[in-house]
Amino acid sequence: MAKTCPNLQKSLDWCQGTAVYPGIRRRIYYISKQNIVDYPTLPRDENGRPTSTELKGDFSLASDATWKYIDVLVDKSKLTSEAQGEEPSQTQLNKLEAVHPGVGAEASAAAAYLNNNDNVYLVQDMAGRYRVLGNDKWQTKSTVAQDLGQGNNAAGTTINAECTDEVPCPFYGGKIVTEDGEINASPSAATTKPSGGS
Repeated sequence: MAKTCPNLQKSLDWCQGTAVYPGIRRRIYYISKQNIVDYPTLPRDENGRPTSTELKGDFSLASDATWKYIDVLVDKSKLTSEAQGEEPSQTQLNKLEAVHPGVGAEASAAAAYLNNNDNVYLVQDMAGRYRVLGNDKWQTKSTVAQDLGQGNNAAGTTINAECTDEVPCPFYGGKIVTEDGEINASPSAATTKPSGGS
């Protein structure tokens, strides 16, 4: 008996005049995967195909573990996604470039705990929604570069992270347990002022 494969394709409309603000907010969050006990999941149909990019559930963290933050320069930081591979194994390569203005001892230490660690990053877009880079299927590669500047060129610490995923950085609407308290990442809370400013 042949397998039934319902069509998942939908129309993609856009209302003229609707503003789409580019960029990300100034505070991103990250955590080592060794501190994640359970992950939110993509909704799927009976054939295992993702039906949405809205993750279901929360990140469940190990005891006493919290999301840490990095404040970035929004004009120099970005989140991107591009297709990779070939059909039927094509996936998305999600990339984060986060530029932190500091080059002191604390910023320099980022290389030690990010370069050789498998992390998950939460990035808030300008609409207030949180996007996720990193998952439980593929390893996240993080690299840290530092430039002390020269002449009028600005100094800074740049964190580049990339991870394969089935979809462009999925949306997360669960709780974010940070060292400063809990953040509600649900879409209804996206209109409130984000932690760390805009």
